[in-house]
Amino acid sequence: MHRYSGWLVAMAFLAVGGSSPVWAQDGYVPLFNGKDLTGWVNVNCGPKTFAVKGDEIVTTGTPTGFLSTEKQYENFIMEVEWMHVEKTKMANSGIFVWGDPLPAIGSQYTRGIEVQVLLNYKPADGWATSQGDIFSIWGAKCIPDRPHPKGMERCLPSEDRTKGAGEWNHYKIIAQDGVIKLHVNGKEVSGVRECNPRKGYLALESEGVECHFRNIKIKEMPSTNPTKEQTATVAAGHKSLFDGQTMHGWTAGNAGWTAGGSLRSNGKGDLVLDQKVTSGELIFDWKMPAKSKSELAVQLGTNSKYTYKSPGSESAGKWTRVTMAFGKDGVSQSVNGQPSIKSGHVPDEGPITFLAAEGLELMNLFYLPAK
Repeated sequence: MHRYSGWLVAMAFLAVGGSSPVWAQDGYVPLFNGKDLTGWVNVNCGPKTFAVKGDEIVTTGTPTGFLSTEKQYENFIMEVEWMHVEKTKMANSGIFVWGDPLPAIGSQYTRGIEVQVLLNYKPADGWATSQGDIFSIWGAKCIPDRPHPKGMERCLPSEDRTKGAGEWNHYKIIAQDGVIKLHVNGKEVSGVRECNPRKGYLALESEGVECHFRNIKIKEMPSTNPTKEQTATVAAGHKSLFDGQTMHGWTAGNAGWTAGGSLRSNGKGDLVLDQKVTSGELIFDWKMPAKSKSELAVQLGTNSKYTYKSPGSESAGKWTRVTMAFGKDGVSQSVNGQPSIKSGHVPDEGPITFLAAEGLELMNLFYLPAK
């Protein structure tokens, strides 16, 4: 195709009275339509955590979590403007690159590479900056362009170019073959290479304070065929059962549970889902206090109860992920990705119930109805 063909198409469009976004002439497409969150998924936050205000996506910062694209991306150039409004205390957010669709075990955030969106933070030991760090999170891997002084998988920027609170900053993120380069306000300052995953979802982070995003656009480049091991997991359509803040959707007997980051049991009553289920897949993370001898017990419907003992001493007090697939063929389970129990018993229709157990904590509860 002639290198001026895109320009000619744009001029022809304008000649008949149309209007075209600036990026329509250079291969970019909008990641945000400026009206609503079409194309995005609120993975694990409250319904008001991410909202459209004017031509911006605004996060309140609470609860912590992320807003993900519906689509995976591999090689691309992404441009976005962001603004923090907090003038004094640390203002934190981020853009996740090549992430999984669900949070990592025991975290509100996905496995992936984070491009930091941060202001008002300058630790004395210099391990991080507010100028556009890039680093791996929750099991992802990368090598920074410049060795980190503490050996971390984190690239510290070459210079300070970030503007302060109330001002818009421009990021250009160039991602190609597992390499990420970040331009801050017009100049490259940081980068990482040999990233794994190197294909996955993009996401905006909610982390404690209000942050604004606008003019989000992307230009995709040809695939270079990453392996399965280099590709994030594919979204199956799981819906969150916990908004990170409230008991919405659940009934706690005898006021036996409290919410805030996780759901916590005081041992006085069961936690019952307000809806009935018949089949599908349930995912949840759980942990007990390090010295607890209590067991986790979860019931599907009214006739199927499964118990889990606290992990051994080497894993005491740590998060464990359980995945339960249930339906007409019975129940199959995995623990931290490893196959566990398989039963031919078929649960009846009813709620999901977590039985009271003092000190038990739950988070990352997701449900996928059977098709």
